[in-house]
Amino acid sequence: MTLPHLLSRAASSIILAWGWKRAAIACLAGALSSLAMAPFNAWPILFVTFPVVVWLIDGSGAGKWRGVPAAALAGWWFGFGYFVPGLYWIGYAFLVDAQTFAWLLPAAICGLPAYLALFSALGFALARLLWTPDAMRVLALAVSLTIGEWLRGHLLTGFPWNAFGYALTEPLALAQSIGLVGLWGLTFLAVAIFASPAVLFDDSADTRRRWLAPTAALGVLIAMAAYGVVRLQLTPTRWVEGVRLRIMQPDVQQDQRFNYSAKAEVMQKYLTLSDRATGPNATGVRDVNLLIWPESAFPFFLAREADALAQIAALLPKGTILLTGTVRPPELPPGRRITRAYNSIYAIDHDGTLLSVYDKLHLVPFGEFLPFQNFMEKIGFVQLTKVQGGFLAGVKRQNIELPNAPALLPLICYEAIFPDEIDVGGRRPGWMLNLTNDGWFGISTGPYQHLQQSRMRAVEQGLPLVRAANTGISAVIDPVGRIVGRLDLGIEGVLDATLPAPTSPTVYARVGELPAAVLVALSMMLVLLRRRRSTRR
Repeated sequence: MTLPHLLSRAASSIILAWGWKRAAIACLAGALSSLAMAPFNAWPILFVTFPVVVWLIDGSGAGKWRGVPAAALAGWWFGFGYFVPGLYWIGYAFLVDAQTFAWLLPAAICGLPAYLALFSALGFALARLLWTPDAMRVLALAVSLTIGEWLRGHLLTGFPWNAFGYALTEPLALAQSIGLVGLWGLTFLAVAIFASPAVLFDDSADTRRRWLAPTAALGVLIAMAAYGVVRLQLTPTRWVEGVRLRIMQPDVQQDQRFNYSAKAEVMQKYLTLSDRATGPNATGVRDVNLLIWPESAFPFFLAREADALAQIAALLPKGTILLTGTVRPPELPPGRRITRAYNSIYAIDHDGTLLSVYDKLHLVPFGEFLPFQNFMEKIGFVQLTKVQGGFLAGVKRQNIELPNAPALLPLICYEAIFPDEIDVGGRRPGWMLNLTNDGWFGISTGPYQHLQQSRMRAVEQGLPLVRAANTGISAVIDPVGRIVGRLDLGIEGVLDATLPAPTSPTVYARVGELPAAVLVALSMMLVLLRRRRSTRR
């Protein structure tokens, strides 16, 4: 029996599968698909798993109501299988204070994937409604899953983590297309490309027509790679003259970062590490003009600790500015007890003066606030950071203006995973700064995924991105995504680098989601026309 015949029989078996076998196939396909994401980047596996998705939706036609419920159920199992191994690391955060939160670990590991899988279910159900009996169903799947992924990235504050488009971001040449079509356009292309081999096993098509869709998909993939290679060759890393960075990665344990009694120890570590000499002729922090510390750096309100500000002022030479994450108290009348705070970035100069403040806009559900906060607290729930009432959200996204460097766009923690939030009303910054604390998630795949997604914001915008993370991975990334400096996960140290210069604005930076919307809209029209013709026959 030849290999094509075996594969054809396997496809038929998947199409005809029902009950628990069908659920198991969908779940396994989803789990294998998670290997396409960082740090594995095994994206060729999707040439196997996405054809399975096509065959599962093919087989849904035997169910009731045109197969839509059956397709949705298969989509939910696929999504659940995809998100559990892709997001297992979230469970680490519930072990930082195990006495309080460990009992929620199963709900965290399974509950969030179960919710996110609803968007996969929606994508599968919509695909079934648009389904055609020929190769056009690959476009139907690409349209439907892109819509589902877009909704996942926006509804209920959104969570576009590990969107399917990220499969096409490694190697770096492939990632350059995100500067043309954005994450959602790349998601559409990824689904269409990886699902196309399913057409090879269609019994109703002649041999020549079977190869049309996979050949077109391969052509698109080659064109993307060629475009990326040319763009990388034509865009060498350039540097901003006179701007020297030092990123301090302290690798402080998570429980220590929220312990006020550790104030002196934490400050001393930051100060000593920041002034570390990195070479025989180096003079520590005096060699740099921007010192960068990670998110929520202190177990106290920095602005209210005069001794800490004095220590920072003593550390910084004239002309050097500290950019640091911190928790900022709101302005309250005298005597009012502080129960809520902002997650912020401060810019502090050499005499301890606060030059600029940015307050985080996009807060993390269950980490920085609870849905229905007051009710949830009344029945005994608290978010992971244990800030009563939850963190306060900032008012607007704004650049931080600096006297000794180009203006920067601040992004705190997972704000860097939202591509359509990189906007300051037309005022283009010179670079982006992502301060984060991935120490919640230990030595897991989570920080690698976070780095990869943050890195794509640089490629989308044509702006360099500088990243400071408590436990890693800290990095300096040029505007086409090259990592020109890096501190790996789970180590303490300092990273000295020159600030990369931006490129001209990319297509995505100029027109946003328009190319992706055009791709999806045109494909939807083609699918609907094909369905109309097929129903007339």
